Amino acid sequence: MQIRPLVVRSANSPILAETEPPTVAVHNPAASSPFLLLGDHAGNRIPAALGGLGLDVTERTRHIAWDIGVADLGVRLADRIGASFIHQVYSRLVIDCNRRPGAPDSIPAISDETAIPGNQGLDTVQAELRAAAFFEPYQRTISADIDRRTMAGLETVLVALHSFTPRMGGFDRPWQVGILHDGGNDRFARAMLAALREDPDLNVGDNEPYSMDTIDFTIPFHAYPRMLPYVEVEIRQDQLADGAGINEWSARLEKALTAALASSRNFSLPRDASRV
Repeated sequence: MQIRPLVVRSANSPILAETEPPTVAVHNPAASSPFLLLGDHAGNRIPAALGGLGLDVTERTRHIAWDIGVADLGVRLADRIGASFIHQVYSRLVIDCNRRPGAPDSIPAISDETAIPGNQGLDTVQAELRAAAFFEPYQRTISADIDRRTMAGLETVLVALHSFTPRMGGFDRPWQVGILHDGGNDRFARAMLAALREDPDLNVGDNEPYSMDTIDFTIPFHAYPRMLPYVEVEIRQDQLADGAGINEWSARLEKALTAALASSRNFSLPRDASRV
């Protein structure tokens, strides 16, 4: 996959009022854990200037707007392992921070059969304003923290946290969790897959329910060129429906991350290890 340079623009924008929160939140800034947690779709805010994108509150709070449960999971896990958690505050319907600006689904006109009125017929200027206000500050924050960690001599493993709806396109999804990986240094992701599959009660997807490919932006952009170890974790949203589920998954991920880090440091997994 060819990763083109990220164009950096000013974050000043008429889209966001001064009273609205910044587009990026960082929990536990300057933490020294090897793990850097990321939440591309953790928030579901829509700036007032966009009028809710023409959607009612039900649509703005269901899975099309954000990765349900990830904000709480990221904070809980970050506190458990002493890591930083960088996450987007605004909805993926405003702009998807895991897609390159200009891609067909960067600002979706339709999501899971729901039309997004506020995204219909956007011109190039409007799309670029959203990229400058939301996408670019988020990605710059990640780059800056990786640079900080490198300068400090800290090991960095990127861990992107996502969640997925239990049912899509009329089909139930049997996996409680999926591990996504593709190019770059995927040894850690494969070790994470193996660690989670040690639990007989879990159905763990290998690049399921999604595969990491040319559509994804965050992990390929930041991890591949630097050959950083990484993993993208997808957890089914019914698993994160309450505090008990979030506590359970934060403990499970802490254990799996720790085991995968030790494993990936000691040996290289065979290319077909995840197919067993």
